Amino acid sequence: MHISAVLTPEKVATDVKNSDLPKEWDVIVIGSGIGAVTAASLTSKGARVLVLESYLIPGGSSGFFERDGYTFDVGASMIFGFGDKGTTNLLTRALATVGQKIETFADPVQIHYHLPDGLDLKVHRDYEAFLQELIQIFPDEAQGIRGFYNEAWSVFNCLNSMELLSLEELRYLIRVFFSNPMSCLGLVKYLPQNVGDVARRHIKNPALLKFIDMECYCWSVVPADLTPMINAGMVFSDRHYGGINYPKGGVGQISQKLADGIEESGLSHVQYRARVKRVLVEGRRAVGVELVDGTVLNAKRVVSNATRWDTFEKLVPEEYVPPSEQGWRKRYTKSPSFLSIHLGVEAQALPPGIECHHILLSDWTKLESCDGSGTIFVSIPTLLDPSLAPPGHHIVHVFTPSWIEDFSNLSPKEYQEKKEAMAQLVISRLEEVIPNLSKYIKVKEVGTPRTHRRFLNRFDGTYGPIPSKKLLGLLSMPFNKTSLPGLYCVGDSTFPGQGLNAVAFSGFACAHRIAADLNLPLFT
Repeated sequence: MHISAVLTPEKVATDVKNSDLPKEWDVIVIGSGIGAVTAASLTSKGARVLVLESYLIPGGSSGFFERDGYTFDVGASMIFGFGDKGTTNLLTRALATVGQKIETFADPVQIHYHLPDGLDLKVHRDYEAFLQELIQIFPDEAQGIRGFYNEAWSVFNCLNSMELLSLEELRYLIRVFFSNPMSCLGLVKYLPQNVGDVARRHIKNPALLKFIDMECYCWSVVPADLTPMINAGMVFSDRHYGGINYPKGGVGQISQKLADGIEESGLSHVQYRARVKRVLVEGRRAVGVELVDGTVLNAKRVVSNATRWDTFEKLVPEEYVPPSEQGWRKRYTKSPSFLSIHLGVEAQALPPGIECHHILLSDWTKLESCDGSGTIFVSIPTLLDPSLAPPGHHIVHVFTPSWIEDFSNLSPKEYQEKKEAMAQLVISRLEEVIPNLSKYIKVKEVGTPRTHRRFLNRFDGTYGPIPSKKLLGLLSMPFNKTSLPGLYCVGDSTFPGQGLNAVAFSGFACAHRIAADLNLPLFT
């Protein structure tokens, strides 16, 4: 261990100006999304880390905002990773690394699906209850249903038997292989496989295969043929193993608690209103960053939580973009963004017994449509945490895929009219589940892909990268270390991809990789 590689602790005031920040750091992290904050939390155990956030609070897509007594989640509220056992409870573990924890509320139903041809069912936290409900709808596929979801459990059990760290670090791979050889071989088997191929080995019914498409699309925004089986194994199983658990105070509490832990470490710091202009490169190596106000900050390692497009098309000077990024751009394309509608409603609007999370689709051919006629995602987090809304009221968060191009080149008046028209279309469709919802709306905030681009600093507001064609599972997904020495990426543009627990995995892996590269004691 070369402890001398770590800079001497120097406590930074919480209200320091950008220009007054210490100029030398072990690690600089661009962006405070969950992946970056997780990486910073872990790395701060052994290094001085500076997290640079352009906005006023941490979290990015996992942040929050307040309106008229309501606390709205910016993004999804279906949260994995808060279990109390195994190794896939990554959010619980991330918080623990910086001495933090969050009270959570268990959700008994992950999703209530409202799908074409009267396909209406709930994914219960109780695994057998879910299987029985699905088998009741597709009795001739009972064996296939169990066979498919049992394969998902096989993947999950492999993941859940080992500590989830960097697959780039040879010593870790050797240690894990000799500790869990069968689990490692099991993961190698599924690494190149996609969900669609596995599902068709067990299931023949076209309607059930469409349901499996939706099971994938609701978190990967691509159908089963393009969804890696390893990711699905975690999602399809952990919802029953660790369960879906909503953090008290809202999803934004996750990033806030992690940021608090970083500050309390005395080693590291989260700086807000600090927008990065570019990554500094010397001798073809990333050595720091320059902020938009001209402040220059140096670091042994730089981590970008920006999307791959923002990182290598905006932050890294063009002459230093590695050729490997051209290959990545051919394999992956941007997913849509979302039209997000945040509603504060009177409690009487909600039917008795309604669940927290819903997905609506009326036509299978419109699964991926982005014009308001496609898949609708619904979250009512106040069913789990009533404190997020004033007494006698609830939050209804509705979102549907949308392209930024549909909101571009419009006058301010045209933009507002289109935004309102789209919102009304989506709300009217939601009234299939919540009748007469419009009558009870007290607060309404509508965000478009332009909103996501502006406040979340994401390329065209995109949800993240998706395969441009069918790929071999996760084999094409890049790891944290980039081909530009000194620069790492973290978040949904890196292995294992999208989803809150997935980016937490990316954060753990990135911290591990950096700790190994800097000879820190963090993971020895």
